[in-house]
Amino acid sequence: QVQLVESGPGLVKPSQTLSLTCTVSGDSITTNRGVWSWVRQSPGKGLEWVGGISYAGNTAYNPSLKSRTSVSRDTSKNQFTLHLNSVTPEDTAVYYCASNRRNRWEVYEYWGQGTQVTVSS
Repeated sequence: QVQLVESGPGLVKPSQTLSLTCTVSGDSITTNRGVWSWVRQSPGKGLEWVGGISYAGNTAYNPSLKSRTSVSRDTSKNQFTLHLNSVTPEDTAVYYCASNRRNRWEVYEYWGQGTQVTVSS
């Protein structure tokens, strides 16, 4: 059973960088066809794909966030990390890490429990 656990600060100040890490167990982030994603849900809104990284290390981002987003990985720790720069209160959301074994973006088979991030001074 794949398990994903998000970690990171719950409060970030405007203009700073939000960094969240997802620790994976029960699977390797380099396993063939695996795609590892970040998804968020803002208050009163639906789920929004932020970006992700594939088993091969390829990355993809939501075009609306691409200029501020990067996703990296540490294969020795079986973790992947989201960096979102220049945050504003509009980035306040519950952030989830999610995965699939279909080599597809914006498809989710496994989810973390989510972590609340608030952007406020």
